[in-house]
Amino acid sequence: MKKALFYFFLCLSLPGFCQEYKVPDNFDGELLYKFETDSIPDSGIRLKEVILFQPLKFKSMKQLREYVILRNRTLRVYPYAKLASDRLDTLSNRLDNIKGNRRKKVYLKRIEKFIYGEFEIELKKLSRSQGRILIKLVHRQTGSTSHELIKELRNGWKAMIYQTTASLFKLSLKDTYTPEKNYEDFLIEDILQRAYGDGLIELDPTALTYDLDKLYTLWKAPKTPLSKDLKNNPTFKKKSL
Repeated sequence: MKKALFYFFLCLSLPGFCQEYKVPDNFDGELLYKFETDSIPDSGIRLKEVILFQPLKFKSMKQLREYVILRNRTLRVYPYAKLASDRLDTLSNRLDNIKGNRRKKVYLKRIEKFIYGEFEIELKKLSRSQGRILIKLVHRQTGSTSHELIKELRNGWKAMIYQTTASLFKLSLKDTYTPEKNYEDFLIEDILQRAYGDGLIELDPTALTYDLDKLYTLWKAPKTPLSKDLKNNPTFKKKSL
């Protein structure tokens, strides 16, 4: 991901951007600008950072439509993944302060009940494809799969039950987010980064390790087109946004 800084017009030519100061005829030094938001004079003009992305190329309108569908699904579920990561951080901090396994189990059950009550209705509205993306994004945000989190916070028995339930909907809580290996995951990361650049979402840093610039280079000429990659995925349905 390349970053570039675009220069604004000279401060004096922009009304309201800064205060105008008349330079004395006998001025012999560095010209300073005083911004409205800061009482300290500055010798330069503050620049706005702009994030530039390498363009994506689609071989057909079909691939482009599939990308748009994937974008809608990703932006639909990302807030839940982000919230799950935030809640996990809070939960981990509180568990560290609770002494005794019994008290921790009681606290976890209360949290589980609260989460079900708060998000059960909304999560039930998600399609199978959205649920699959959400599982991947939880791994992106936390660095652990949903199965690993359940096993760690509850127990292996609960993790197995939830995994079995997910499998009935052709989902797996063990799915990982690997944009360096999976082209769809790379497109999901691209969607998140562009949405963040456009101010549509608040994007948290990933808990995983990968370089976005290298991902663009790696997938510049993907061996497997998006349409073919998703064609083999039974959960990808156009009608399910």
